[in-house]
Parts: sequence; C-alpha cells; structure tokens
Amino acid sequence: MRSVVKINVIASTAKQSLHFICIILIFFFLIITAPSTLAIDCEGDPPSGANNANLIAEYMDKCRQKIIELQGQALSLKQVISVLNSKISLAQAQINQTQAQIDSLEKDITVLSGVIDTVNLSMDQLSEIYIARVRESYRRYRSDRLNLIFSAESVGDFMEKMKYLNTVKARDQLILTELERSRLDYGEKKDAKLQKQQEVENLKAKLVSQKNSLAAQQSEKRKLLSQTQSDEKKFQELLARARAELEAIESIIAGKGQETEVGDVSAGQTIAKVIDGPSCNSNGSHLHFIVARDRDIYSPFGYLKPVDYLNCSGSSCGSSDGDSFNPTGSWDWPLSPRVRMNQGFGLTWAVKNTWVSSIYNFHNGIDIQGSSLDVRAVQAGKLYRGSYSGRNSCSLKYVRLHHNDGLDTYYLHVNYF
Repeated sequence: MRSVVKINVIASTAKQSLHFICIILIFFFLIITAPSTLAIDCEGDPPSGANNANLIAEYMDKCRQKIIELQGQALSLKQVISVLNSKISLAQAQINQTQAQIDSLEKDITVLSGVIDTVNLSMDQLSEIYIARVRESYRRYRSDRLNLIFSAESVGDFMEKMKYLNTVKARDQLILTELERSRLDYGEKKDAKLQKQQEVENLKAKLVSQKNSLAAQQSEKRKLLSQTQSDEKKFQELLARARAELEAIESIIAGKGQETEVGDVSAGQTIAKVIDGPSCNSNGSHLHFIVARDRDIYSPFGYLKPVDYLNCSGSSCGSSDGDSFNPTGSWDWPLSPRVRMNQGFGLTWAVKNTWVSSIYNFHNGIDIQGSSLDVRAVQAGKLYRGSYSGRNSCSLKYVRLHHNDGLDTYYLHVNYF
C-alpha cells in the first residue's frame, strides 16, 4: 500500500515539475520575442521585408513622434541634427515599406502568371475537346435523328437511344459551360495581373523619389555640419541670420519698411535688379516674390501664368518630390524665362525635410531665378522702393507695387534700378 502511495506521490511531483518547466519555457519564449514588438524605437536600422509590414509602420510612427518631441525642445545644433537623423531614419523606413510592397506585389504577379498559364492551358484543352465534340455531334446529328426511328427495335429501344443523345448533348453543354467559366477566370486573373503590374510601376517611381529625398536629407545634414563645422556658436550665427531674414520679410509685409514712392509703372516695365551673389539675409542670388492684400498672403501661382521653368525645390532639380508649380493666372513673371524655382509656396519640401523648419513652417512667397537679373512689374501699379533694417543691422532692400485691384506685390533681395 505504501509503495502505491509513494508511486502516486512521485507521479504527481513529476507532473507538477513538467507543468512548471512548461511555464518557464513559455516565459522565456515571451521574453525572447517581446523586443521585436515592444522595444521598437526610431533608432538604428529600420526593419525591412514584406513580412515586417507592421514593424515598419510602428518604426515610422516612432520616428514621427520623436521628430515632434525634438522640435519642441530648445533649438541647438544637437537638437537639429537629431531631428535630421530621425527624418533620415523615417525616410529609410518609408523606402523599406515601399520595397516590401513591391516585393509582395511581385510575388502575387508570379503566382498569377502561373495560374493564368494553367487556366490558359485548361481553356485550350477544353476548346479542342469542344470543337471535336461539335464536329462529331454535327456529323452524327443528321444521321442519328433519321435513323433513330427506323433503327429502333422497340419503343424501349427508341427511348434508350434518345436518352443517349440527350446525355451527349448535356455533356457538350457542360464542356461549353466549363469553357466559358475558364474564359472568364482567365480574364479576371489577367486584369488582376495588369493592375498589380501597374501598382508595381507606380511604387517603383515612388521608390526613386523616396531615395532621392533620403539622399537630399543626408546631403542637408552634411551641409549643415560643414557650414557650422559642428560648432554650436556658428550654428547660432546661422540661425540668427535666418531669423533676421524672416523678421525682415514679415515686417515688410506688415508695413514697417521705410518706403519712398516712385510713381506709376506699366506691366513688364523693369523696376529693379536681383542682387548678383550673397547679400543681406540671402545666401545667393534669388528673388523672393510675394503677393498680398491688406497683409494677407496669397499664392503667387493663382496670378502668374504658365511659363517655361525648372523646378529645383525638391531633392534635386527636376525631381518629382519638389514643391507644386501650378500657375493658373494671367500675369507675366517678374523674371525672364526660363524660370528656376528654388522654393515654392506654403508647406514646402525645405520645410518638411531641412532645418529651416526650426525657423518657419510656411513659406510666404516663392524663391526664383531667371535668365537675367532684371525684375519686371507683373502688372501696372504704383511703385515704392523700400528697405528694412532688422536685429542684425542689415538693410534688406525691396520694391513694392500697389495695383489698382488692391493687391500688393513684393520683390525682395534686389537693387533699385
């Protein structure tokens, strides 16, 4: 009796030990697998691969959160570089996401190609069978229907032969039905394949744009480090110049510039010249063109007419990720074509991808260059020459045209003609 009890105790203990071991194994499994889903952050290389779609999306969300958090901190070179690093990581994750979508679609296309080949082969075989059946049925139809009455030995024999003919007819109809279904299936699969192929082409174009954007962001980071030589003091000087330019532009629009009335001018008349090279609050030759009414800002593209242009506002000149260039108005341009746009209006590529977002989040005009330095009036109006001296004691020159419809156009970074 004691032996039986002892055996039962041993068995119970072994069972409990096995249960405990299973719990430990499950616990360690959860610990091992948890980091891939819980500890993901916008650090290091982003996940990749078609099987990691959720991880890529989570990584991108973490990068966006980090960018928002960093932009809320005190502005420093370290903080700006951290923001750029997070944007670079986000761009790389977006590339991985697009590549994963391409890989998944291409797998689908491969599968569909195999299915289409199978369906096509099946349809060919069914077609051959059906044609053979049609020929045979047509050959026998005339003779069988006439001979059926005369060859029948009895009413039962006649009914049996009629049943046979109906069976043959039903089989032919079945083949025809299967043939039609195969044809429809083939068409659906072919359409699905073509649609996925088009999606792949669109994604490949998107991928090129994303890679260009990534390269541009990396270039902006190198450029900033080169300009500042990783020196916080030099960065603050760069920041001060950018802030001074923004303050000057906003003050000019607010009517705080010192202006002198010149007189009436006609549309197309030369009113100033773009400064050739760097100048007050400008790193290089360009015209900052603004359209306003009572200090409210409007997109210049609503007034300027279509023109020959080169869009250099994105990751590179002519890239598809640049700012919108969509003039729909009737005004001539203030610069002679071919017009080169360095930055567009509103939420620009530069705002979204470079450190200037630390200064402003909305570009209130367009930055352009032309085939000459001459600046012309876009419409007739009264001409004013002005300047504004801001915090850095730098005098920003501009001209303003007040038009008969109440609009004002501003032309900045110019010398008076």
